[in-house]
Amino acid sequence: MSGYDPRQATGIPTEQVGSLPRPQKLQDAFGAYDRGEIGKEQLEAVQDEAVKNSIAGQEAAGSPIVSDGEQRWSSFATYPITDTLSGTGLADNLSGEGGQFFAIFADGHGRQLPRLTGGPFRYKTYAADTFSKSIGYATRPMKQAVIAPSMLYLLYPLEDEVPGYPKEQFERDLADETERDIRKAFEAGAARVSIDFTEGRLATRNDPRNPWTGAGLLDRFIEINNWVLDRFTPEERKNIGVHTCPGGDRDSVHSADVPYSNLLPKMFQMNAGYFLIQLASERDKDPVYESIGKHVRSDANGVAQTAFVGVINPLNPRVESVEEVRDAIVRAANFIPREQLGATDDCGFSPFSIDEKPSHGSPDFARDIAFQKIHNRVEGVRAAAEKLGV
Repeated sequence: MSGYDPRQATGIPTEQVGSLPRPQKLQDAFGAYDRGEIGKEQLEAVQDEAVKNSIAGQEAAGSPIVSDGEQRWSSFATYPITDTLSGTGLADNLSGEGGQFFAIFADGHGRQLPRLTGGPFRYKTYAADTFSKSIGYATRPMKQAVIAPSMLYLLYPLEDEVPGYPKEQFERDLADETERDIRKAFEAGAARVSIDFTEGRLATRNDPRNPWTGAGLLDRFIEINNWVLDRFTPEERKNIGVHTCPGGDRDSVHSADVPYSNLLPKMFQMNAGYFLIQLASERDKDPVYESIGKHVRSDANGVAQTAFVGVINPLNPRVESVEEVRDAIVRAANFIPREQLGATDDCGFSPFSIDEKPSHGSPDFARDIAFQKIHNRVEGVRAAAEKLGV
């Protein structure tokens, strides 16, 4: 297990969620691969180039911990089960037809999951499989994001039974695969692993276009995620986080209108060591800071939880100043114990491989902006730590 200390470099811990905008060249390569115009080896060469640039850009920005920007993935949600968003290379016992939407965004577009057709459920690709190709390019500690079991729980039809594969068996297989995903990431050298839980806030929205959101699944999601977390020791869970946000795709969100009060009291019941929480784009921050301070636990089955508040909005091309970041953290410290406070970006900068970034004008411009934002977050955290005397 990593001996990484998230406070050592900046006083107040800070890290990104995971993804960066893919260069237009890489997005084009994904499309060409889907159309059969290039092979896997050619796609991987473009991915590798983007990973090198992603890590170098984060290190140049001063980030104390880096990621591969998820450049080798088509989606934060489906990397274990398919090669691309279009379904090329879909894993066994899954169909690209008839799956449910996991999110419908404010601009009207949606993202859909495959449909489970049989068992057993097994990952095709583990996060460590791609992480291990990237870690050699880093001179600083690396983190790895993984998908929450609660997201992949939605592969199983809401009301129908999969023939020959009871939901109870699927749930056990799902927990086993998620645990393996996390353990393999640490074994490959990850200093931290964060679990993407964007479906948490969406679970309380009750969107009639998307039936699972009205099925009262939040408590079940928390339970399933804890099945996995509780397989790890407190020492291990110090470096296992959970990320929540209202979505981020094509510069649009899926659940920003849902009150955080619906989610946060239950979210902190998960026995993770830290939480990455969207907040920079939240209109009324003080009630959220207050709720975090009230519900973040000093003892979550043996580990003190840290709340990383969002101070950077990846959906907006305006670069937050160092002073803005500093002041947001100092304000949050009025509500959240300083020893349990960190800072992050609201969301991954681009959770899906094909992302036009319309508010930014182009994914290449969005990528340049992302590195500037990361730099200002790190410098703002240093300034806040100095002001708060931590």
